[in-house]
Amino acid sequence: MTKSEIFRELHYGPEPLILSNAWDFGSAALLAAAGFPAVGTTSLGIAAAAGLTDGIGATAAETRTLARQLARLSIPVTVDIEAGFHTDPAEIAAFVAELAEFGTAGVNVEDGRTGTSLATLEQQADIITAIKKRTPDIFVNARVDTYWLNLDLDSTTSRAGRYVTAGADGVFIPGVSDITEIARYVQAVPVPLNVLYSTGGPTISELAAVGVRRISTGSLLYRRALGAAVAAALAVRTGQDVIGEMPSYSEIQSSISNPVPDAVARRHIAEHIQ
Repeated sequence: MTKSEIFRELHYGPEPLILSNAWDFGSAALLAAAGFPAVGTTSLGIAAAAGLTDGIGATAAETRTLARQLARLSIPVTVDIEAGFHTDPAEIAAFVAELAEFGTAGVNVEDGRTGTSLATLEQQADIITAIKKRTPDIFVNARVDTYWLNLDLDSTTSRAGRYVTAGADGVFIPGVSDITEIARYVQAVPVPLNVLYSTGGPTISELAAVGVRRISTGSLLYRRALGAAVAAALAVRTGQDVIGEMPSYSEIQSSISNPVPDAVARRHIAEHIQ
């Protein structure tokens, strides 16, 4: 099976796919080593690491570079491309095709525009159609930003349905946290529903019980990593103990030079599919 085929199957396993989001090769390699059968990228992490703002289409080069690096991993990788880094569907499709050539299994493409507005249904549908026409095997996760931006919530179901008709393989509705509403969207959307994990929100078991098929960590891991780094620096400065687990220098070196072997990756993947 190709990485795209494996990634697709992971959405139909006995439990939801817990998709941890990495921001560089090291974080992705360590997540793979921890047994995650697939990883995604976080656009905030990519942007912040480059000194850029997230969500304004400024990180096409950085996203491309990271996608190329992550192709070394034996597990599938899905890449957050924000709104596609272009307004022309053909240009966005060409960008995704380039990622697919590296070995990227999926992409996440959002209908939010610079954090203040939503694309029209037809604009976003044209982007999804162009991507699938150019690269039919890649898993397109269509992100509906109605809850994320708190705009036009009543259009959430119609947007999701239109994107599925356009060819989306999955639908992502970040920001929705009411379990009753999530259950309603699971029933309304005929492809795997992806939600964003939220501390204090529904538990993994609750989300699984209503039929959610993919749960993303988004920027959570990156923000936690930054918080832990600052806390450690402050502890050193004030003469306190640095608490919390952390990988050793040699473990990181090993993960970078020898990512999870194919046989180990296949075992982790099989555990999640069967």
